[in-house]
Amino acid sequence: MRQPAVAGQFYPLRPENLEKELKQCFEGLEIRERNILGAVCPHAGYVYSGRVAAHVYAALPKADTYVLFGPNHTGYGSPVSVSTDTWKTPLGTLEVDRELAEGLSGSIIDLDELGHRYEHSIEVQLPFLQYRFDQDFRILPICLGMQDEETAIEVGTLIANLVSKSGKKVAFIASSDFTHYQPANLARETDNEIIEAILNLDVPGIYERLYRRNASVCGYGPISAMLTASKKLGATRAELLNYSNSGEVSGDMNAVVGYAAIIVE
Repeated sequence: MRQPAVAGQFYPLRPENLEKELKQCFEGLEIRERNILGAVCPHAGYVYSGRVAAHVYAALPKADTYVLFGPNHTGYGSPVSVSTDTWKTPLGTLEVDRELAEGLSGSIIDLDELGHRYEHSIEVQLPFLQYRFDQDFRILPICLGMQDEETAIEVGTLIANLVSKSGKKVAFIASSDFTHYQPANLARETDNEIIEAILNLDVPGIYERLYRRNASVCGYGPISAMLTASKKLGATRAELLNYSNSGEVSGDMNAVVGYAAIIVE
C-alpha cells in the first residue's frame, strides 16, 4: 500500500476537510467533459495551485485508466519508474492498472516503488480524480527522474502503443509546475514561451526554449511524454485553460511559482 506522503501538508489530511477544499477549488467552474486525451496540471499545495488544477479536472472525461506522468523531485528510485502498489489517499484507495503496468516489463520504465514513496507530484492529482469520479477508475503512475527529450519521447511512445493495443479509454496527465522563484512578470514571460510550444504540440520546441531561457519548469519530461502519447493517439490541438502564480495567493510577487492548466484534444 502506497501511503500518502504529503497529506496534511499539500492538502488536508481529514477527508471532510479535503472534500471542502476541493469543492472550493471547483467553485464557479462548470463540470463539462471534453474529449481530452492529455493535460498539464500543477502540483503545489492546493491553496496555491488547486484552483488552476480544477480547470483541467472540470473538463476531464471519465476514463478507464488515468496515466499520470510526474517528475521525481526526491532522487530516490529508478530513473523512470512505474508503481503497481494500491495508492491510498484520505478519500480512499486506488488500484493501478496492472495489465498496462505488466506491458512495461523489460522497457526503459522499471517497476520500482521507491521512486514513488515520498514523491508528491502524482499524489496531489489523485484526490481531484476521486472527487470527480469516486474510485471508479484505475491509475498508471509513472515517475521520471530522467527528463531528457529522448527519454520523454520513448516513454510517451511506449505508453501510447500499450494503450492503443489495450483498447481502453485512457487520459494522460502530466504533473508540472512552471517557473520557480522568479519575479511574477519574468515568470509569466518565460512561461508564455514554454506554453506556446506546448500549445503547438512541439516537443523539440519545449526543450529548445527551456535551454535558451534556462527555465525552471520542473515537469518538462512528463509534459513531453504526455504530448508524445497524446499525439500518437490522435491529438491535434491544445488549449490553455488557466494560468496563475503563487504570488496571487501569498501576495509576494518577487519570487513566484507559475501554474498552468492545459488540455490536449
